[in-house]
Amino acid sequence: MYAVHLKAPYLLTQKLFPFLNENGAIVNISSRLTRFTFGDFSSYAIMKSALETLSKYMAKEFAIKKIRVNTLAPGAIATDFGGGAVRDNKEYNNLIASQKALGRVGLPDDIWSVVAFLCSDDAKWINAQRLEVSGGIHF
Repeated sequence: MYAVHLKAPYLLTQKLFPFLNENGAIVNISSRLTRFTFGDFSSYAIMKSALETLSKYMAKEFAIKKIRVNTLAPGAIATDFGGGAVRDNKEYNNLIASQKALGRVGLPDDIWSVVAFLCSDDAKWINAQRLEVSGGIHF
């Protein structure tokens, strides 16, 4: 968990910093599990919480090159995460969908489009923010 969710983003951005263009953008991927507890995800959630803190510091430290750093925190997305439970278990999928204001679980397209937005000039004034993309759950 540590190597993938915290160490890798930290070391990667430190190594890439000299090569990043001015006015660029970085989007770190966190999780809504940093705000709400659910099941046996404590080790995952604490790594994502640390990544959110790292993102704020990166936003401050990378400001010298006007690089924006934001954190995207998805809700349940139908992917391979957790063995594909949200995607492959219809009962689990329906349970999560019933708790969402939009009435469905998220799809990968729901996430990458927001990442693309945060990296675009349309988001040029968004920096050091955590954006939850969850379809409206526990709000």
